[in-house]
Amino acid sequence: MRTALRLPATTRAGRGIVGLLVLLGLVAFLPAHPASADNPIIQTVYTADPAPLVHNGRVYLYTGHDEDGSTWFTMKEWRVWSSTDMVNWTDHGSPLSLTTFSWAKSDAWAGQTIYRNGLFYWYVPTTNRATGRMAIGVAVSDSPTGPFRDALGRPLIENGEIDPTVFIDDDGQAYLYWGNPHLWYVKLNADMTSYSGSATQIPLTTSGFGTRTGDANRPTLFEEGPWVYKRNGLYYLVFAAKCCSEFIAYSTAPGPTGPWTYRGTIMPTQGGSFTNHAGIVDYQGGSYFFYHNGALPGGGGFTRSVAVEKFAYGSGGTIPTINMTAAGAPQVGTLNPYVRQEAETIAWESGIETEPSSEGGMNVGWIDNGDHIKVKGVAFGAGPRTFTARVASASSGGRLELRLDGLNGPSAGTCTVPGTGGWQTWTTVSCPVSGATGTRDLYLKFTGGSGYLFNMNWWQFS
Repeated sequence: MRTALRLPATTRAGRGIVGLLVLLGLVAFLPAHPASADNPIIQTVYTADPAPLVHNGRVYLYTGHDEDGSTWFTMKEWRVWSSTDMVNWTDHGSPLSLTTFSWAKSDAWAGQTIYRNGLFYWYVPTTNRATGRMAIGVAVSDSPTGPFRDALGRPLIENGEIDPTVFIDDDGQAYLYWGNPHLWYVKLNADMTSYSGSATQIPLTTSGFGTRTGDANRPTLFEEGPWVYKRNGLYYLVFAAKCCSEFIAYSTAPGPTGPWTYRGTIMPTQGGSFTNHAGIVDYQGGSYFFYHNGALPGGGGFTRSVAVEKFAYGSGGTIPTINMTAAGAPQVGTLNPYVRQEAETIAWESGIETEPSSEGGMNVGWIDNGDHIKVKGVAFGAGPRTFTARVASASSGGRLELRLDGLNGPSAGTCTVPGTGGWQTWTTVSCPVSGATGTRDLYLKFTGGSGYLFNMNWWQFS
């Protein structure tokens, strides 16, 4: 995702210029000093429909991927990201796509992943090639970052509606909810890939889901994108309300199937996308609200970006009004520079993109002169003496400048990257470091000649 004056591209030849009108449309949302921004949390591609999952002390974020330049919901794959501090997010690529499902035709839309019995189950809606209708499939993996495989070889359930959310109650009973324009649920069996009984339609009453005016066919505010969870004995159903443009609202109930009581607005209509989609988790003592907007260059209703805000519940478990910000959530803890860090662990970037690495995982690539990566809250302590990075270059390479607290902040060192003979022909470079003490924001600033400079797989201080 190009964050300065360039659009994202999925190929090296695809880089372009963001139009002046797009930039003018973003002025109201983007901060005066982009270095201070942490929302949207992903800038390398357009993302939508966030579904967070906390597992083993880490937040995993499952998203859709809006294709560059989309003028419809053109989505071919799902993506995974993770973080331990809510600001530096690691790109794990795309472990699930339409091609995973032999029966799927198109539309990799909003899904959710849940953990049970040592496995991760990812429920997603997509168009069934045989029927032309939206159906819900389920993929499974033994890792939160995949790869995922089709668990059934066919849809789990199909009635033409979308946006599955999954929830496991304290008694072990799992529920799958989904719907637009209606709201449905089934009771999943313990295997998480089958269900008991038939799909049950939840009554959409105005007392349960608020009152919509102007549409006799849809008397309530419920539109799509349900997100169901339980907290302190209270069941929550968060949803996208009243298209279009949507806002995020919620209802609560004493049980997983109701009766639901409408509780009001969480996030008002805002943000440059006519849809929104929420996911909520608790992590490290805080509560976090994920959503999407159209805030990045080239962004809009079909080119969306995921963001996050921290919030606190009110008395009785009420959710406050949450507005979109460019600042995002505060950092939880710090980042340790003395262990290997993936280059695709990023708080903010300009110009770079990511791709699968021949050494496993992902690497940063498509680096031009002046591009950079910001890593937030790096705990240098007394200070390192050496910086090491894994790099590759099919050109003549370039320089990797280490800057503190800002793109043009104090220099802590500069590594020279040579040509290696290929974009996936890796070598390790090191350079001396000085002045990096305390906890600082680290900027990896890439400089050199014209054209692409080099790729980067990981880095570490010592």
